[in-house]
Amino acid sequence: MLESAMEHSFLTGSNRDMTPTDTQKNTVYYIAKKCSKRCSPEEYAITLGQHFVDTYPLVSKAKITVEQSPWKRLVVDEKKHNHGFVKQGSEIRTCYVEVADGYKQNSPPMLVQAGLKDLEVLKTTQSGYTGFLQDKFTLLPNSDDRILATSVTCTWRYKTLPRNFCNTYFQIRKTLLNEFFGNVDTGVYSPAVQTTLYDMCKEVIAKEACVDSIYMYLPNKHFIPCKTVGDAGEFNDDVYYATSEPHGQIEASVTRGDISSHVAKL
Repeated sequence: MLESAMEHSFLTGSNRDMTPTDTQKNTVYYIAKKCSKRCSPEEYAITLGQHFVDTYPLVSKAKITVEQSPWKRLVVDEKKHNHGFVKQGSEIRTCYVEVADGYKQNSPPMLVQAGLKDLEVLKTTQSGYTGFLQDKFTLLPNSDDRILATSVTCTWRYKTLPRNFCNTYFQIRKTLLNEFFGNVDTGVYSPAVQTTLYDMCKEVIAKEACVDSIYMYLPNKHFIPCKTVGDAGEFNDDVYYATSEPHGQIEASVTRGDISSHVAKL
């Protein structure tokens, strides 16, 4: 998305000096081709934004969103396939960059947000939900042992640009998962999705000095104990069904000190 001085097009119908979407589309591929080596989504978005601002006098800001789907080389009998790749789940890596006119003089020079979405995670125990308000509309019982499943959407804003975007991305992803699951042998107890969300965000802020704001969205995806028919026996933490009923959608922003939270670009 380009911000440009094109009032005359709206007011008079003149398209003078407009950067058409065809030009923008072709530039996206041109810049990709000009990259001399494989780069991160953030590096590509920054380069593309700088090109638009530097090349077209009426363009004052370029706002760019990039999504990257993970592919992994196929391994057969412990041998990597020569040219075969397999899509890895639903997780998508995201970034959002704003490059404005005068970026070379500004500090930080631009807005850079990174993140991920559709990272589906589930823990079969070490999760509960008790002590909540109950009235005549409440059917949910207290439980100190339940499945916790969600699809993580998370974005974070860089106050300083990291030396290596990819290394920082994967380190933050690791921190999020470590806080969600806990120790590999014992796990970590979650008294509520809200608590887990806050702990995940807080740990990223604590570990990554380059991050000043983090936003997270966790829908509470319910798996319900299933009572089977016939002589299959009683429920024994063994058969669940995924429900499509309305569910909680928990979100929050955590920032460093009194820094204002960023507007999540998903």
